[in-house]
Amino acid sequence: MSNPRLRRRVQYSAALVASALLLASCQNPANQTDKDDASATQTTSSSASTTEETSESSTTASSSNSATSSSSASSSATSSSSSSATSSKAAGAAAKERSAIEGHVVVLSTGGTIASTHDDKGAVVPTVTGSDLVEPLYGEFDKDKLDLEVKDIANLDSSAMTLADTDKIITAVHEQLQRDDVDGIIVTHGTDSMEETAIALDTFHDSDKPVVPTGAMRPFDDSDPDGPENLATAVETVTNPDYAGHGTFIAFGGKVIPARGAFKSDTEKADGFATNSEEKFPERPAALDYSPLRDVRVDIIAAYPDAPADLIEQSLAKGAQAIVIEGMGSGNIGPDLANAAMEAAKTVPVVLTTRVDHGPVAGIYGGAGGGATLADAGVITSGDLRAPQSRMLLAAAVATGTDAQALFPANG
Repeated sequence: MSNPRLRRRVQYSAALVASALLLASCQNPANQTDKDDASATQTTSSSASTTEETSESSTTASSSNSATSSSSASSSATSSSSSSATSSKAAGAAAKERSAIEGHVVVLSTGGTIASTHDDKGAVVPTVTGSDLVEPLYGEFDKDKLDLEVKDIANLDSSAMTLADTDKIITAVHEQLQRDDVDGIIVTHGTDSMEETAIALDTFHDSDKPVVPTGAMRPFDDSDPDGPENLATAVETVTNPDYAGHGTFIAFGGKVIPARGAFKSDTEKADGFATNSEEKFPERPAALDYSPLRDVRVDIIAAYPDAPADLIEQSLAKGAQAIVIEGMGSGNIGPDLANAAMEAAKTVPVVLTTRVDHGPVAGIYGGAGGGATLADAGVITSGDLRAPQSRMLLAAAVATGTDAQALFPANG
């Protein structure tokens, strides 16, 4: 470039572009933290373009600002789509693997959102059979290699389930586990009480064959139902020898979660379950010999500041055979409720858990209602379990005459 005037114009334009890019970067926090190749490429491209284009510097600077903003938006979109692409690629790879999966799996259909459609008023109600749920899977799995045997045993909204319904599911699972030709059991189930059914199944599970509840957050007739993929993940899990001998798992939202410590963590997201277990295969107490749960009453008492003692007293007066207290923090309650809990623990099992989603419950604090004080008085701390699952374990303990402490091994 021999023309000095032209060279100065180009240098001046390039300086303006650099200044504009720096200003845009300072104004956009995403650009400070997201120093990705896309932004670098965009900057290089803009500079090169400026060298070639020697038009008005103000126009160039304005164009560069727009380019920088577009780069930032593009970077965010790329990050988001990258996550989706990873899911899509994983699904594609899984689809190839799924065609090779072999085995005989029994699918017990019990209702729930996965088997629900919208009625004429727009409400979601269970209407779909297990066969309808399973049929789409043969688009990925080979029907000649994988036999999905369906049994419809209920058609319930899981929030309406009783312990008698839980008994029915446990009995059906045990019946199928006795068959030599069956490799594993899937239970399609509503999400509202899936964590309870999962741990109930796990507590009485004495077979090496995996049992996997699954369900959906979106109904069968949704434009983008999540049930089929959750069901496919459940099939992969029960036919995977890695899970043999480890009890019951929930397959949901692309994850496989051990029954112990699982809980529903969201009311809308497809990835609707989480766990407090830090282990893929957490410690499980020895399986109990099954005994019906339907006649057992275990109450859950929510603790809160200034909660009165009569919450527990009235529960016992109405026939509760065990108590779960949903405490605060790491497992603490007020003094009045604590006195009632310690008195109750003299005659019935009392378990202390927490209203906090994540983290263990442990007897750390002293004082009138501290977890350490309660533990010293015979109140059992729940460890990784929350109130719904603690209730099911207490029901199993009462039904079978088992020492409740034995079902919470982390706290023994």
